[in-house]
Amino acid sequence: MFALISCNANKEISFVKYSRQELKKRTFDYFWRTTDTTNYQVPDRYPTRTFSSIAATGFGLSSYLVGIENNYITRSEGGERVLSTLKFLAELPQGPEPSGVSGYKGFFYHFLTLDKAQRFKQVELSSIDTGLLMAGVLSCMSYFDKENDPVEKEIRDLAEGLYRRVDWQWMMKSNGKMSMGWHPEKGFLDSDWAGYNEAMVLLIMAMGSPTFPLPETTWHKWCETYPIDSFYGYKNVQFDPLFGHQYSHIWIDFRGIQDSFMRAYSDDYFENSRKATLSNRAYCIKNPGKWVGYSENQWGLTACDGPFNKSLKINGVERQFFDYRARGAASTQIVDDGTIAPTASGGSFPFTPRESEKCLEYMWNTHYANLIGEFGFKDAFNLTYKDKNHPKAWFDVDYLGIDQGPILLMIQNHESELIWKVMKKNPYIIAGLKKAGFSGGWLNDER
Repeated sequence: MFALISCNANKEISFVKYSRQELKKRTFDYFWRTTDTTNYQVPDRYPTRTFSSIAATGFGLSSYLVGIENNYITRSEGGERVLSTLKFLAELPQGPEPSGVSGYKGFFYHFLTLDKAQRFKQVELSSIDTGLLMAGVLSCMSYFDKENDPVEKEIRDLAEGLYRRVDWQWMMKSNGKMSMGWHPEKGFLDSDWAGYNEAMVLLIMAMGSPTFPLPETTWHKWCETYPIDSFYGYKNVQFDPLFGHQYSHIWIDFRGIQDSFMRAYSDDYFENSRKATLSNRAYCIKNPGKWVGYSENQWGLTACDGPFNKSLKINGVERQFFDYRARGAASTQIVDDGTIAPTASGGSFPFTPRESEKCLEYMWNTHYANLIGEFGFKDAFNLTYKDKNHPKAWFDVDYLGIDQGPILLMIQNHESELIWKVMKKNPYIIAGLKKAGFSGGWLNDER
C-alpha cells in the first residue's frame, strides 16, 4: 500500500507563492508519502499507478537524507525507512528466470510490479537503473555512520552487500563497453554505454567495485566517442537532453577534478554541464520552432512526459507531438515538440542557480493551478498543444520519480553540498574516480 495519509490527488491546492523551501518540502513528500509501505519501492509515477521504478527508489534513498538535514523527518525516521528499503531489496528474489524474480547477478529490472516488486512484464534488467539505485544505496552507506548505533550499522552492512553483489563484469560486452541491459528471453541488448550521457556514475561505481571491478580501459572506451562541438554560443561535450548532464552530478562533485580528456581541454565535467544547460536555455530563448511560451524564464528540454504521440495542425501549422520521450537540443540532435519539464531547470540548479531559480519561480507562480500540486511540480506541460480535451494547453497530471529526484537533490547540493559531501566519504566512489584517471581538487586531499 502507499503511505498516503489524507492525500487526495484531485483536490485543489490553494495558491502558495513560490519559495525554494516550499518546493523542496513538497518534492521530498513525493518520496516520503507515495513510497509503498510494504515493499518500500518508489512508484514510477503518481497519481497514475503503473509500476515502481528501481531508479526512482535510488533517488528516494538519497532524498531521505535531505529530509533529515532539513528536519522534515528525524534521523531515526529516515534510518528506519532506509533500513526497511535495503532489507527488502536484499531479500527480493534474483535469478535467470523470466518471471517471479526482481533481478539477476545483483542487477535489478527497470520496473517492478507494485504488489510483489517483481519483474514488470518483459522489461530489461537495466544497468543504468541499477546504477542509479546503487548510487542511492552508497549515499546511505556513507551518511549513516554512527559506530554504536545498531540500525546504522545494519544499514551500512546491507548497503555494502547490495553493492558488492552486482556483477558488473557480466554486463560487459566484448568491445569493452557495458551493455544497457539484458533480457532472459533474448540475452544482452545491442546498445551499450559510450560517452557522453548519464552513465558516468554507473561506470565509476563499477570500476570501484571490490568484487567485480571493471578495468581502467573502461573509461577510455567511454570517452572515445565524445562529440565536442559548439551549440548556441557554448562549446562542450554534446548530449541533447539535460538529464544526461545532471544525473551523475547528483552524487559526484565534478568541480575541479579532471580525467585525461578534461585535462586536455582545461575543463571539467561540472563546467561542461553548466555550458550545456546554458546552451539548452539559449536554444529555448531563440525558439526556432516558434513554440508557445518559451522565454528566458521558461525553458528546459529533457526526458519527460508529453501530450500524445501524434501530429496535429495548430494555427495552420502541422506539429509533431510526442508522449514520453527524451527531448533536448544539441548540435548532434534536436528533439523539440514544445514540451517543457521543470526538472530540466530544477535539476540544473548548481550549474545555473540564478537562471534556474527564475525559471522555477516563474513557472510556479504563472501556472500554479495546472502545474503545481501537493508534491511540487508535475512532470511537464506544453502550451502549444491544443485539442478538444485541452482547449488552452496541455498539463501533465502525473509526477515522475526520476524527475522529482534531481530537483530536490540538486537544489540541496547547491545549498549545502549535502550529497556531494556524503559521497566524498565513500571509498568505492573515490576508488572508481581514481581508477578512471581523475585527479585534482578535492580528490588530491584523499589518500
